[in-house]
Amino acid sequence: MSEPPSHPRVSPIAAGLACKCPRCGRGPLYDGYLTVAERCAVCGLDLGKADSGDGPAVFIIFILGFLVVPLALLLEAKAAPPYWVHLAIWPVVILGGALGLLRPLKGLLIALQFHHKASEGGTQSYD
Repeated sequence: MSEPPSHPRVSPIAAGLACKCPRCGRGPLYDGYLTVAERCAVCGLDLGKADSGDGPAVFIIFILGFLVVPLALLLEAKAAPPYWVHLAIWPVVILGGALGLLRPLKGLLIALQFHHKASEGGTQSYD
């Protein structure tokens, strides 16, 4: 019997945040902006079953809420600008933050699922 090829241990946090393959850490995780590739171009890992669900969106809501609400209240308390200033600033900050965080957080959750061999039935679903 031949042994399966060994792959170097890759930090799931580093691979996920860099949007790289959770097994080899080199191949791209995405084909598009948020479309997960079917297979890793470097090591051939089947990524078609990878699903992060709503986790990244929930984390982004908490992170941006934790940052934006105090900043908006601080701006209102210190400068008391007209409401149109709030309408000009905060939607842009929220949208930019959400779009900027979505890819790395989705990659992080997929890499952590791979690292911990998580799947629907409790067994690894990637290989």
